[in-house]
Amino acid sequence: MRIAIFTDLPGWHGARLQSALAARGAESVLLSLRDCAITLRTGAPRLLLPGFGADLPDAAFVRGIAGGTLEEVVFRLDVLHALEALGIPVYNNVRAIERSVDKSLTSFLLAQAGLPTPPTLITADPDEARDWVLQQTARGHDLVCKPLFGSQGEGLARIATVAQLPEAEHINGVWYLQRFVKTAETGASDWRLFVIGGRVAATMRRSNSGWLTNVAQGGQCHAGVAEGEHKRLAEGAAATLGMDYAGVDLMCDCDGRWWVIEINSIPAWRGLQSVCGADIASLLAGDLIGRLTMPRSLQSLSLEAV
Repeated sequence: MRIAIFTDLPGWHGARLQSALAARGAESVLLSLRDCAITLRTGAPRLLLPGFGADLPDAAFVRGIAGGTLEEVVFRLDVLHALEALGIPVYNNVRAIERSVDKSLTSFLLAQAGLPTPPTLITADPDEARDWVLQQTARGHDLVCKPLFGSQGEGLARIATVAQLPEAEHINGVWYLQRFVKTAETGASDWRLFVIGGRVAATMRRSNSGWLTNVAQGGQCHAGVAEGEHKRLAEGAAATLGMDYAGVDLMCDCDGRWWVIEINSIPAWRGLQSVCGADIASLLAGDLIGRLTMPRSLQSLSLEAV
């Protein structure tokens, strides 16, 4: 069994995944979607994947998708679509990635499913954006302006006055403005729940003296236990977006209400691994290999259950 691991920065995560897959008898190849190609020269469509020659992998694990122009990103997703069209399982599947990489669509789908998400406005109209900021700040709420495509806390801005609203050229013409969730903690605090195969597999609380909790922004990781409402919300969020695995970020406000803040379809787990007892790479490899080895009839039942 040969597994393609799509990533541009193999590093620690790539090594952990390869080791976990090897422990289950699966060979894996690290490659970048930027190096793949689609050819129709022989009359039938073919995918050219470095390291696989004329063959295709038995499955693909998506660990990273390089950024680039709109055309470059769409083509990289097209490679994943083509793999699925050829019957190759992709983990996470490309539709789940598309739903989660765009914060606008993520928020819409979560709200449609009845999952609690902070009040949010997504608009390309600067007047509408300014009116929303004025309305929310008049009620005593700060806002967070987020890039539609981004991770690790990059590009986020906290908005307390309309003067702090970024100009259109700084946010690529679309304002994603989400009400800032105040917690009872000193500083910033949120929870990352790692969902694998529909169930929470590992949990941590993140904290920081500032307002961002991302590990890349200096957040500290603390061991946590998923139970009750926040466990239900994390599993429901992953199911709503149809994810094989996901990093779900939750916050509990000053009144004890839980909110789903974000979902990551290509989550890192090095910080989480440092404070939890589970071997996350092993759990991911086990879930993927388990899906490949179960009878096809049971695979469909498993997907319907999720």
